[in-house]
Amino acid sequence: MRNFFIFCSLILFYSCSDSKATAELIVINGNIYTVDEEFGKAQAFAVSNGKFLAVGTNEEITNQYKSDQTIDAKNQTIVPGLIDAHCHFFNYGFVLQELDLVGTKSYKEIVQKIVDFQKEKNRPFILGRGWDQNDWEIKDFPTKDTLDLLFPDTPIALGRIDGHALLVNQKVLDLAGINEKTKVEGGEIIKQNGKITGVLVDNAEELVNKIIPRSTKENAINALLDAQKVCFSLGLTTVDDAGLSKFAINLIDSLQQAQKLKMRVYAMVSVSDENLDHFINNGIIKTDRLNVRSFKVYSDGALGSRGAAMRAPYSDRENHFGALVTGVEKTKEIAQRIANSDYQMNTHAIGDSANTFLLKTYQKVLKGKVDRRWRIEHAQIVSPEDFEFYKEIIPSVQPTHATSDMYWAEDRVGSDRIKGAYAYKNLLNEYGKIALGTDFPVEQVNPMLTFYAAVSRKDLQGFPEYGFNPENALSREETLKGMTIWAAYSNFEENEKGSIENGKLADFVILDQDIMTEDIHKIPETKVLSTFVNGERVYDIMK
Repeated sequence: MRNFFIFCSLILFYSCSDSKATAELIVINGNIYTVDEEFGKAQAFAVSNGKFLAVGTNEEITNQYKSDQTIDAKNQTIVPGLIDAHCHFFNYGFVLQELDLVGTKSYKEIVQKIVDFQKEKNRPFILGRGWDQNDWEIKDFPTKDTLDLLFPDTPIALGRIDGHALLVNQKVLDLAGINEKTKVEGGEIIKQNGKITGVLVDNAEELVNKIIPRSTKENAINALLDAQKVCFSLGLTTVDDAGLSKFAINLIDSLQQAQKLKMRVYAMVSVSDENLDHFINNGIIKTDRLNVRSFKVYSDGALGSRGAAMRAPYSDRENHFGALVTGVEKTKEIAQRIANSDYQMNTHAIGDSANTFLLKTYQKVLKGKVDRRWRIEHAQIVSPEDFEFYKEIIPSVQPTHATSDMYWAEDRVGSDRIKGAYAYKNLLNEYGKIALGTDFPVEQVNPMLTFYAAVSRKDLQGFPEYGFNPENALSREETLKGMTIWAAYSNFEENEKGSIENGKLADFVILDQDIMTEDIHKIPETKVLSTFVNGERVYDIMK
């Protein structure tokens, strides 16, 4: 009789085991934030064919599914794959190959870095980026004099942190044909006492870009793969690249098809007549990792270089209003053309004048059209009366801009206009969603810094004590949504990613601490343990 019961038990065990569905991957014992409609929690999930098959408790998942690959998360926090809603992924890869000037505290330090860099690299054309005169004791723009003295025959071009100003030496000016008589619309050639200082703002940079040596295809491939490696290590599984050429998009697509580039890319095409013709005529491009359905347009410059277009003069520069990079009529023409297509328009607008103009232009050309999800990138300085226009327009913002700029932003715009600056909560309250990014390499890539800045409104030293304009801080839930499901929505991708739900792409990240409950000042220390795309582990901290 005893043997009979053992026999029956074995039959029951194997029949139950065989009745379980097979999954490619099972994750159990997780502290999982699903970011679904209810912002629910779960313990486990199963993955098959690159998608979440089921999400639930340990018991629910293990009773229904079996797998040759099971991960015990040991109660570590798991969130959906993070999305950077505005960055320069491709460009960042090139930056990794250039002279890094981020964090320099003086022009003297920059010069020393150039000397050291050139001793090691011996480049025929020195390229670098990342300087910010607002971080220096003397906050004036630098001049080219020292560069001319040390490097009279080697061209040097050094981009400001925001990409909206360029410091060049005389060799570059000569190569580009720039002199005191050169005129530029939508930009400025900075002068002192009638002489060119070497600083070029906004459209003036294009005169130099034309003479910078082109990168090889091999350089471009390495740039993409280098950028991917960094992004995966920080938990990013989708990047919205804000301004790509046709060449870059085709290269990204080919690398993705070859399974070399596994990062998902939402491509904003750099607007030009040629690109408008090509992409509108060919329609939206959508693969499992690439989505090409938007155009990136520049309305104005940046606040740090006083190129943002303001309705009243800058508070720290008399009779200076900044400038529109793209003219009024040209912007209207572009907007109307995109409105007549299936494409989205995503426009860089920082100054209050640029925001006013864009919001009204959007409203006019989109009249009668539904679910177009047009975006304004940065939405940095907004007039009080203009916030209501954001009921129909997605704000795409970068929280670390607020904490990087807070030391000097009020000097630029004054005590009244600063109230409508970096006003993320106000923007969220109007539209109901907000897309969050970094604008890297303008800011650091790390999305944990985005999370910290959005919630605390402080720098890494905990300044200011109560946060910068703290009434515009976001909650932790709002911030995580802005980095996942709302960012996906801004890309028309909310039905395929942005949350851990049945049928969605199995993009997820395992973290070493709970960002929803940990002391907010410890959030920047958060480490990514593993990153998964399509259920495939693409990064592991131990490897």
